[in-house]
Amino acid sequence: MTDVSVGIIMGSDSDLPVMQDAADILRELGVAYEMTIVSAHRTPQRLYDYASAARGRGIKVIIAGAGGAAHLPGMAAAISELPVIGVPVKTSTLNGQDSLLSIVQMP
Repeated sequence: MTDVSVGIIMGSDSDLPVMQDAADILRELGVAYEMTIVSAHRTPQRLYDYASAARGRGIKVIIAGAGGAAHLPGMAAAISELPVIGVPVKTSTLNGQDSLLSIVQMP
């Protein structure tokens, strides 16, 4: 186990500017975190491996950011026993509305 208690994941590096805000707040609060890119579409096995092992590595919560169809938070929640916080990332076509609706609709 590590001291890291929050896992921040995102679908691609283009989501980093949004997810960096979460990392900055956690750092200010003194909460240890890790940040990585895992895609529900491009790297599903990596997502499965990450989410299924997170609890055993000491992670207490996963913050998952994604744009568009935004399947990442729901997929992570389906795999992991941990709470998953979904963060919609703004898209060029619908200004992030599509991401928000996808996240709140997917269990």
